[in-house]
Amino acid sequence: MSNVLRIALVDPNDATREPLKAMLLGMDTVWLEADCSRYEFFPDVIEQTGPDVGVIALDSDPGKATSLIQQLSNDSPDTAILAASENTDGQLILKTIRAGAREFLTLPVSNEDLSGALQRVSQQKFGSSEGGGRSCEVICIAGATGGVGTTSTAVNLGCVLAADTQNSVALLDIDLALGDADVFLDSIPDYTLADVVQNVARLDIQLLKRSLTKHSSGLYLLPRPVELHDTTAITEESIRKVISLLKASFTHLIIDLSKTYSQVDMVAIESSSRVLLVTQLDLPCLRNVVRLLMSFEEIEGLKNKVEIVVNRAGLDSGQISLKKAEETLGRDVYALLPNDYRTMVEVRNNGVPLIVQAPKANITQAIRDLAEKISGGPEEKDQAGAAANKPTESKWKKFWPGTKA
Repeated sequence: MSNVLRIALVDPNDATREPLKAMLLGMDTVWLEADCSRYEFFPDVIEQTGPDVGVIALDSDPGKATSLIQQLSNDSPDTAILAASENTDGQLILKTIRAGAREFLTLPVSNEDLSGALQRVSQQKFGSSEGGGRSCEVICIAGATGGVGTTSTAVNLGCVLAADTQNSVALLDIDLALGDADVFLDSIPDYTLADVVQNVARLDIQLLKRSLTKHSSGLYLLPRPVELHDTTAITEESIRKVISLLKASFTHLIIDLSKTYSQVDMVAIESSSRVLLVTQLDLPCLRNVVRLLMSFEEIEGLKNKVEIVVNRAGLDSGQISLKKAEETLGRDVYALLPNDYRTMVEVRNNGVPLIVQAPKANITQAIRDLAEKISGGPEEKDQAGAAANKPTESKWKKFWPGTKA
């Protein structure tokens, strides 16, 4: 698991508490455990939640807030206290630091200042400047149609990433009706996404960790519900909170989408840093790629997240050439996964990932190459960004009769 900082906030003033709360919720490397509007209730909040950091806004009652800082410094020394105020008077700053505050933040606080303060706390707590500062890579695995290999890609990519000890990786299966990531891992989980969502009101990092199933590869799994009627409880709001917690707890989160592109799927896509759209080189799949890309263009910021992954490349017959597909789509294919039907059938039926079942197979190496590309260094990311911004001439419209290119 990544070294996420758990935070509790107290500020009686809604006008300053809500912006600060929103800023904390937007950070991948922290988790807002609780927020409170009364100074007198905050010691109980700290005792019950045991956060790494307590943020105390001073301005509603500086005297009471300073006394609270001193009390918590004595009673809860494992919780680092950050004081926040619009008042930058030197005497007030000195008083709060003497009371035990680790940092003093000037309101309204900038994202840079808040991140810097939290990074310093993380470095002291976890012994590394990288501990709480590594953001989560959220990778959605989407399909151009059913049966193109999205789940096998998600599971095996997750296992390869988890094999790197520097990574902590979770797989979330939101193909709510027919997902089978647990089958690929030969797992019978104690808990599913439905169990987690039922407790979403009191969900925290500890509860979430206990709800995940850890595979021998190091990959953590949160599978789809067992019963179909349990899927109705999984809403956009609940899946957003689950994703937020997973992002705060892992370096990589892989989300196996359904093929319906439901509102739950779209919440996941919008939360992602990358979408791998898996397809095959045949006309029905490429038509669907066209439809999906055209729809994604209507969502701000989504187009440049999407990468095309061609699965089962190299079939003997019936495939459109890669060159023709790229010309038609007006963009490069991000990765090719070779056709290896025999190996993939063995993997699926045995419930064993590729890196265990067939570590030297071409398909396994292709998954490793994909994982390495996703985890590429700054140079590759710069090249990817330049490619995403490069104008391309798309011939998509030829797929649609009566539509002008």
